[in-house]
Amino acid sequence: MYRVIRLLDPLVRSALALGLPGLDGIVRIATPGRRSGRTRRTLVTLLRVGDRWYVGHPNGHTGWTRNAEAAGGIDVDPAPAPIGAAAGDRATVGVTRLPPGPERTAVIEATRTQQPFPGNLVYRAAHRHILAVGVYFRLELPSSYAPPPPDEPGAPSGIPA
Repeated sequence: MYRVIRLLDPLVRSALALGLPGLDGIVRIATPGRRSGRTRRTLVTLLRVGDRWYVGHPNGHTGWTRNAEAAGGIDVDPAPAPIGAAAGDRATVGVTRLPPGPERTAVIEATRTQQPFPGNLVYRAAHRHILAVGVYFRLELPSSYAPPPPDEPGAPSGIPA
């Protein structure tokens, strides 16, 4: 199934460039190659759990996850507000790899509903495999971002403990 999704990559890239609807959450990330230093780009789904943003790969380490970890950050384009100054801006954010535990499990659970079709089917079918080997990162927002106070109506909740 993952090979089928990879075949759709050129279509998704074209749809993103044209601004077509239905691709909510899909962003282009860029990382410097850990050996070459050349910019590497890939499409990922930006996941949100509580008031935090995440990216990851269900099959463990890939080139982009290794590059992100080595660089300590990624460029996200388009960055959703509040990561960017305004929705649609590109932003550079730090990344922290998630160890096994409740935060990582919550992110993997979120992929089942936040991943667009047909990716959501893969996440549902391979749930146990993803829990065992998936590599996920918390995006560390720029210091200029200040979240809303917790008592403000509509403020997002935190990660379950």
